Amino acid sequence: MCKVIAVANQKGGVGKTVTCVNLGIGLAGNDKKVLLIDADPQGSLTISLGCDEPDSLEYSLATAMINIINDESVDVRHGLIHHAEGVDILPGNIELSSLEITLTGVISRETILREYVNKARAYYDYIIIDCMPSLGMMTINALACADSVLIPVQAAYLPVKGLQQLIKTIGRIKRQLNPNLTIEGILITMVDHRTNYAKDIASQIYDVYSSSVNVFPIEIPLSVRVAEISATGSSLYVYDPKGKAAFAYTELIKEVMSHAV
Repeated sequence: MCKVIAVANQKGGVGKTVTCVNLGIGLAGNDKKVLLIDADPQGSLTISLGCDEPDSLEYSLATAMINIINDESVDVRHGLIHHAEGVDILPGNIELSSLEITLTGVISRETILREYVNKARAYYDYIIIDCMPSLGMMTINALACADSVLIPVQAAYLPVKGLQQLIKTIGRIKRQLNPNLTIEGILITMVDHRTNYAKDIASQIYDVYSSSVNVFPIEIPLSVRVAEISATGSSLYVYDPKGKAAFAYTELIKEVMSHAV
């Protein structure tokens, strides 16, 4: 059975895309069929996996969703990019920005992506959606079609401040659009273990949320290697396989697989 995970946080720069890349490729390394969907108009996931010019692509997530809006047939195998490390990618690009505007006037605008994803479920064990850093219509579409939400949170004051708002939004989506939606877990990222500040923030997240929401016991360390991989088109398992961040993501994959549908 396919599991759909939305990786979401309205705060940018918290490690969403890096998490999508390394979670997806790590699952593929465990013999799982994985589709990564780039739902961010910046195309960060698409670029991170080796496509330097996502805006020049003829087919993207926006194309598929426009076809659905226009009641045209959609082949969920069309337009995918296959990555050497075993995942398929439905690319995202700047066209998603105009699509957000288009969606405001569409009937059932919150569930357009769900139609695509439900068809794609037949081909994959996991579908992972990299959400844009906002709580706009594309993110709502992702949450409306997901089985669970994984929330990366940087070990810093401002990202943590926005966490409660996201959790409230997830609760509203669950009540109104997707009663099966759960929180996969909060993933604490960019942790500088050399500082008491980062340790205090991580401890605060555990204290406030762990009684009601899964907080992964794994923390992703602050690492120069993590910052560098977006320019390589590869995962940490290729770029820095013995590093602490690669080890942390390997442990995360074990956790996620233990939560399988």
